[in-house]
Amino acid sequence: MQANSLLSMAVTKNIGEKLRNIERRLESLIFKDARERIIDFMKEMAAKYGKAIGVEILVKHDLTHQDIANLTATSRQTVTTVLNDLKEKNLIYMERKRFLIREINNLA
Repeated sequence: MQANSLLSMAVTKNIGEKLRNIERRLESLIFKDARERIIDFMKEMAAKYGKAIGVEILVKHDLTHQDIANLTATSRQTVTTVLNDLKEKNLIYMERKRFLIREINNLA
């Protein structure tokens, strides 16, 4: 790494990014309720893996409700309740391996 400064910078950047993600998740656990954590997770998925279709964002994934619960430190029942509530309010559309966020700014 001493001989290759580009490699050193890339590794340092990667470590810094991982540290920021850990800090953001810890802050979320401490200061946000379960609903906000699930919505933040969906927004993060949309930012990383989403495909814009007009104002809507399509996210393809392989996660179960239990996986989402584990990643957001909630229960599977809470994830199901929050997602059903968002569907009833027509803020998202969900299928088994994908979800569509109707308007990301209204998802709160």
